[in-house]
Amino acid sequence: MRRSAIVAMAAALASADAHAAQHGDQPHTGDAVLGGKEHRAGHGRHMSMEAVDSAPIGLMGDHLMHKGRFALSFRSMRMSMEGNRIGTDEATPEEIVTTVPNRFFGAPMQPPTLRVVPTEMDMDMLMIGAIYAPTDWLTLMAMANIVRKEMDHITFQGPMGTNRLGTFTTASSGFGDTRLAGLVRLLRSETGGVSHNAHLNLGLSLPTGSITETDRILTPTGATPSPRLPYPMQLGSGTVDFEPGATYTGRSGAIAWGAQYRATLRSGTNDEGYALGDAHEATAWGQYGPAPWVAFSVRGRFRAQAPIDGIDPTIVAPAQTADPDFQGGDRFDVGVGVNFVGRAGAIKGHRLGVEALLPTYQDLNGPQLETDWTLTLGWRKTF
Repeated sequence: MRRSAIVAMAAALASADAHAAQHGDQPHTGDAVLGGKEHRAGHGRHMSMEAVDSAPIGLMGDHLMHKGRFALSFRSMRMSMEGNRIGTDEATPEEIVTTVPNRFFGAPMQPPTLRVVPTEMDMDMLMIGAIYAPTDWLTLMAMANIVRKEMDHITFQGPMGTNRLGTFTTASSGFGDTRLAGLVRLLRSETGGVSHNAHLNLGLSLPTGSITETDRILTPTGATPSPRLPYPMQLGSGTVDFEPGATYTGRSGAIAWGAQYRATLRSGTNDEGYALGDAHEATAWGQYGPAPWVAFSVRGRFRAQAPIDGIDPTIVAPAQTADPDFQGGDRFDVGVGVNFVGRAGAIKGHRLGVEALLPTYQDLNGPQLETDWTLTLGWRKTF
């Protein structure tokens, strides 16, 4: 479904670009593009909008818009995880339940080692954004998230051994946290046909996602209660989070490049007694636009996240996902993507992008599910 939509969009874009070239169309847009040719006529702005002017679709907050412009965006992201890793080493379920201590050992019905192991998880996120530029040096953004998570588990029988009792799946869905951000321009220059732009990313995440989700599980004794789900299955952080960062972009002809740093800093503990670990992310990318309506990208991303600080006293289970110390870690991903932009006719001003991220390095804190891939598909329209 996604592949056919992208192919159809590409065909329409190529046709529209040919029409634009033949008739000299100059689409009207509010994007502050890098290296684009801007023409002023009266009080309006017309510029040659090209696909290479937008960063890979998996990246947000990459450029400002012109004063008075408004945009809507939709992004659909899926992250798939399968198999476990301790640090940088792969670990089987049998290894985990016979060697990894249960931090809750000594509490009623808590065995000495872990007995429930996740084997696979999928997370889908729909991100709906609105963007407005009150001035040329400031762009405001708001984004709501709808999240669905599903995790498969194996339960091992009794307090020890490797006999598998059965499997079960838990799920949670609903609104995630809401993000607000402002992009503040620091630099805009062009010398010798090479443009340079830089801005601050000043973000705030509001705790609109639930952190009290429950579902039915299978315990090592064969019981099937419905307790509060562990931390990875909750929908939000429960805290107000600060998201500072900075972005640089450049362009010369059909080549564009950029780099961005962003952090997620927790303001304190949430109502359940814990705070997700602070996170730091650095990314750099390059793009090539063989035609104005299409651009191909490659990107590298490094992300580091600390373990959870504190503990939810209602999350008690012989499972790695219930241990605050077994959260976070370091990961390096390599991404490839493609951007399309409509330049004439009915699709003028529409942007479509797709990007796949594949991990090349993962160093996880204790036993955790490893990430296999992340796919993002997005659309944006500037008015």
